[in-house]
Amino acid sequence: MPLPTMKDVATLAGVSQMTVSRVMRGTGYISEDVRKRVNQAARQIGYVHNRFKGGMAGYGNPLVGVIVPNLQNRVFTEVLSGINDRLGEKGLRPVFGVSDYSVETEEEIVYDLLSWRPLGLILTGLEHSEAVRKIATQTGVRVAEVMDTDGAPISACFGISHRAAGAEMARHMIERGYRRFGYLAGQGGRDLRACKRFEAFSEVVREAGAQIVDCRVSEEDSSMMLGTKLTCEMLSGQTRPDAIYTSNDDIAAGGLMYCLRNGISVPEDVALAGFNALPFLETLPLHITTTQTPRYEMGLAAAEFVATQEGEILAAPPMQPRLILGQTT
Repeated sequence: MPLPTMKDVATLAGVSQMTVSRVMRGTGYISEDVRKRVNQAARQIGYVHNRFKGGMAGYGNPLVGVIVPNLQNRVFTEVLSGINDRLGEKGLRPVFGVSDYSVETEEEIVYDLLSWRPLGLILTGLEHSEAVRKIATQTGVRVAEVMDTDGAPISACFGISHRAAGAEMARHMIERGYRRFGYLAGQGGRDLRACKRFEAFSEVVREAGAQIVDCRVSEEDSSMMLGTKLTCEMLSGQTRPDAIYTSNDDIAAGGLMYCLRNGISVPEDVALAGFNALPFLETLPLHITTTQTPRYEMGLAAAEFVATQEGEILAAPPMQPRLILGQTT
């Protein structure tokens, strides 16, 4: 199937090819209405502008596009380290974009990266816009998705089942005798992998006859400070839980420090659990119960898949998270 051309975009948008070219190159004056029509037409048919003068017809240069939600969280820097190390061994170079957990922003970055005709793309998670899925399939660019296996990948994914991780933590806390649970998270619920963990956690809790008595999801980015704030709010409320599950270790650590400063015994008065098993947890007064994930290995596997280019696309088996029992449950 031939790739869409600039002529196809012009026909659909009702403008000249020269106008389409000017919109794609960002040169000359173009009204906002025309610019919008051209971009919508390009998205609709899956056209991607080629930024290389003279035109490299294929997706074969040494660049690999990589998009992550943010660069502040060490979770993603570990994945990037694996990607960078393996691509370096192959003589390839990653080009990074940050989506800030936005599907729309990811779409814009994908189109921009594909205009440079990269060898492949590495995306975070499995939830993307239909436009991203369409253009990835239509261009034939090799795509690897990291961090998650709960869903339908574009081609191949390298990560863990977050639903399985959430369910495992719930079973552990139920076995310890906890029945009234709270949940704390940041990013306004935009971290879809954290949402999957909590959904599975909640299902196990309900099936055991226990209950989620409070849930607080802040629009702020995850941090220890946010964990302190949310834990204070939750433990000061009328529906005080006897155990708190958090979206990640930063929030769990903040919750732990709040409890210790205010004479709240952990886990006797309230239990705490996180996710990621970040190294800084070892510096805390109590080791937090958490889930360890093979983040560096995810990066290595995704980069290997993109760099190989040849061979049948096979479904990669989920990598295994590991429950780390600490002193907080």
